[in-house]
Amino acid sequence: MNSVIEKEKKLNLALTKLKNLNLKNTGIKKNIENLDAQKNQLEIEKQELEEKYKSLVNDYNDLSNKLSEIQNHEKHEIKKQEQFSEKIDELNQETDNLLDEIDKWQT
Repeated sequence: MNSVIEKEKKLNLALTKLKNLNLKNTGIKKNIENLDAQKNQLEIEKQELEEKYKSLVNDYNDLSNKLSEIQNHEKHEIKKQEQFSEKIDELNQETDNLLDEIDKWQT
């Protein structure tokens, strides 16, 4: 019961202080105006940063896609080189076989 009485006293004291608060104080008004101006500036900066972030995300996605295309092209080129090397090896083998055949016919 004591705590309820203490809470009531604190609430009454807070209400008294709020009633006595001078809302026409020019210092408080200036502080509120300054805070409002800072808030507006921060909102503008936030919007600019969000736009820059979106632009960076788009650039990142574009570059990622280009990198992926380059990597795929490189893999394709490597595969073509491997196939070319295999064909050269096959031709070398055939040439060796033909030379062996020519040597057999000459002897």
